[in-house]
This record gives sequence, C-alpha cells and structure tokens, in this order.
Amino acid sequence: MAQLRVSATLQSFKLQSLFFNSKPSSFNFHHYHSLPIIMLPSPTRTICYNINNNNKSDLVSQLELGKPEQKRKPEKRVNGIFWIILLNIGIFVADHFFKVNGVKALYLYHNWPVWYQFVTATFCHANWNHLSSNLFFLYIFGKLVEEEEGSFALWISYIFTGVGANLVSWLVLPRNAVSVGASGAVFGLFAISVLVKMSWDWRKILEVLILGQFVIEKVMEAAQASTSLRGGYALQNVNHIAHLSGALVGVLLVWLLSKVPSGPSDS
Repeated sequence: MAQLRVSATLQSFKLQSLFFNSKPSSFNFHHYHSLPIIMLPSPTRTICYNINNNNKSDLVSQLELGKPEQKRKPEKRVNGIFWIILLNIGIFVADHFFKVNGVKALYLYHNWPVWYQFVTATFCHANWNHLSSNLFFLYIFGKLVEEEEGSFALWISYIFTGVGANLVSWLVLPRNAVSVGASGAVFGLFAISVLVKMSWDWRKILEVLILGQFVIEKVMEAAQASTSLRGGYALQNVNHIAHLSGALVGVLLVWLLSKVPSGPSDS
C-alpha cells in the first residue's frame, strides 16, 4: 500500500515537472488531457496586462466619445467687441503717446463739425481714465449684445447710438465744445442689451435695476465725454446729454427693428 502511494506521488511529481519545464510548442494536450485547467491563468493575465497598458488611452477615448452630442454646448465666437476695443486703444495710443497730428481731426468740433467726426469721435478719448472706464462697460454690454445678436448687429448698434449721442450733443451744447468718447455708445449698448434680454422674470428685473444704477453712476462720474483743447488748456466736463441720448437712441433702435417684419423661418 505504501509503495502504491509513493509511486503515485512520484508519478504526479513527474507530470508537474514535465508540464512546467516543457516548452509550449512541445506540450501535447492529448497526453495530458486531465490538466487543461492549468492553462487558464496564463492567457488571462496576458489579456489583463494588454488592457491596462496598451489600450488604456483607447478606453478613455471611448468613454469620452460616449457622451451624448446634445449635452455639448455650442461655442459662440465673440470677435466684434474685441476689434472695437482695439480700435479705441489704437487711436488713444496714436493720439496721446505718438502725438499723431491727424488724430485731432477725428474729434467732434461743435463750432464747425465735419460729417465723419460724428462717427470718429466715438473712438477718441481725452485721457486714460476716460478710456479705461468706457472700455470696461463697453466690454460688458458689447459682449452681451454680440452674443445675442451677432457681430454685425454690435457694430451697427455701436455706430448708430454713438452718432445719435454726438448729434444730440452738437445740437444742445455750446459751439465752443469738443466732444470725444464712447460714453454715448456705451449707454446705447446698455439699453439694447437690457431690451433684447427683457423678460418678466423677477430675477432679471432685479439684475437690470442693480446693474443699471451702477452703470449710470460710475460712467457719469468717470467718463470724459466733452473736452476743449483750444488755447493751450483742457476744459473737461461730463457730457450727460450724450449719455442719456445714447440710451434713448438704443431704445429707438430696438423699437424700429421690432417693427421690421421677419420672413418665414425654415424648420
């Protein structure tokens, strides 16, 4: 009985030694058909190793691509407001740093104005405080208008409200005044940005009231919309007429556009 147990143990030891020491090509499955279960761990470890190392990036990319397209928000490119800001900065640098003589001809001289000065004066500023305050609010409200209506509407709104504010200023202010600044256009864009987003939501109304009073207070204090450069001195005043008229022109522009019939929209 003991001899049988020893022989069985030796036979089992020979089988295990033959299996682990033999090469895969020399292994004959028909002779050792009772041991196929030993082959399972090896390919399983190999597959897991390939997935964790070689296909990791593929799995991550598949998870990212699996997100539904409807949840991805479309990106809106806002470029018009940046070009307007760069134009204001460029004219200011040319005027106050490089002292380009032709820039002074862009101001609106009330005693004998030229037609293009009603447009170009909206891009000119008296000093850095005047420019920085206007650019701050110009970016806020101009960006809102461009996101809602597009770049072309932004340019039309800026020029239309700026020219309207300068025209009213020329009619009301004294003949010896000189008007510069984008304050009229800023107030016009503020009015337009509020009207195009107007709703009866109490949160929107509260937001408009808070932001509106802040803008009116700060811009009226900081903006230098009217200046006189004759006689070697600078007389600076806040042009409240341009502020209020710019806002009114913005309201008028939105009202006129609302009366234009729109064509049938394609589904």
